[in-house]
Amino acid sequence: MVFSSNPLSLSVPDPTFESWLRDSGYLDVIDNQQTAAAAASITGTSTISDPTITIPISSFLFRYLVSFFSHLWTLLSLLTFNPFAKLTTNDFSGETPSWTKGFFADFLSYSFPASASQARLRVQENVKRYARNYASLFILFFACSLYQLPLALVGLISSLALWDSFRFFSDKWGLNRFPVTEMILVRFAQCVTAIILLWLNVQMALCCTLGVSYIVMLLHAAFRKLTPVKQPSQGRRK
Repeated sequence: MVFSSNPLSLSVPDPTFESWLRDSGYLDVIDNQQTAAAAASITGTSTISDPTITIPISSFLFRYLVSFFSHLWTLLSLLTFNPFAKLTTNDFSGETPSWTKGFFADFLSYSFPASASQARLRVQENVKRYARNYASLFILFFACSLYQLPLALVGLISSLALWDSFRFFSDKWGLNRFPVTEMILVRFAQCVTAIILLWLNVQMALCCTLGVSYIVMLLHAAFRKLTPVKQPSQGRRK
């Protein structure tokens, strides 16, 4: 569905129209409007009416510095809000979006966010849409980290084997009939697990995976343009 900037501009103010677009799920329209407005402002400021006028180099340098710090502030603003604010458990229960057509898409599906508000809009919406893709990337990065740190892989397998053995012997010996003894053994197993994980640097692999996954998720979600989503029909809404 295609909208003009505000087809009801004579009767509906822009903020009200934008609020309606948000409530109706047409966030891609808002994203396109913000991108177009930023491009128009850049074109307007860079247009010279008289070709004989010479602009000093310092003016160009100042303009580029302003643009550089503006883009830098937009990137830094990604760290000032919670990208998971609108994420729910239902976002992980649906189908995984296509990796080629949906998640990565083509080069034209990416653009630098024009402002911090547009970056926030894109990140929070794309995190909801591609939650399953980001979760798959996290598992992939964690597997790569374990491959680069073999001791961490050994520590993880040892911890899993420890708890599997504990459950086996707990069922065999009927420890549930002795809650105090079972609690003491559980605490002892937790201490042994913590020692194994720390000694074999499993926490290092996990921290590296979290850091890389978070950065990749933020950058992809911020640069990925919002695409139209299929809206429910009027019959279904009723």
